[in-house]
Amino acid sequence: MILTSCLPPSLEQIVQRFEQIQDARRRYEYLLSFAKKVPLLSPQECTPENRVPGCVSEVHLVAQLTPEGKVVFRGSSDAQIPKGLLGLLISGLNELTPAEILQLSPDFIKRTGLDVSLTPSRSNGFYNMFRFLQTQVASLQIAGLRP
Repeated sequence: MILTSCLPPSLEQIVQRFEQIQDARRRYEYLLSFAKKVPLLSPQECTPENRVPGCVSEVHLVAQLTPEGKVVFRGSSDAQIPKGLLGLLISGLNELTPAEILQLSPDFIKRTGLDVSLTPSRSNGFYNMFRFLQTQVASLQIAGLRP
């Protein structure tokens, strides 16, 4: 078991479920179940500004701050595995504060076992999604501090 910093409960639960799955095919099935949970963007939101750079697939992500100061995400992808990765991130990080999201490291992916079964381009895409997500959250945090 790889030690990692404390994860938010929602993300920890997802990671622990992946840790219980030994079969790579079942792990992918679980990952793909997250693709169905992605709150979708409208076609008008699939803009270059919302596109995750460095992904082979078309992946778009939007973060918004709720009045309660929590972040909610919506996204889209033209391929199921990246959409599953996006759904995993959204399911694990939705409704957290910007500070909670910004303190996280993407290294938790190692605990899922996906880092060794994903192709290098998909693994790189995951890290790009995570960095883009944090960049968007940082922008929300800065905008929220303005009067």
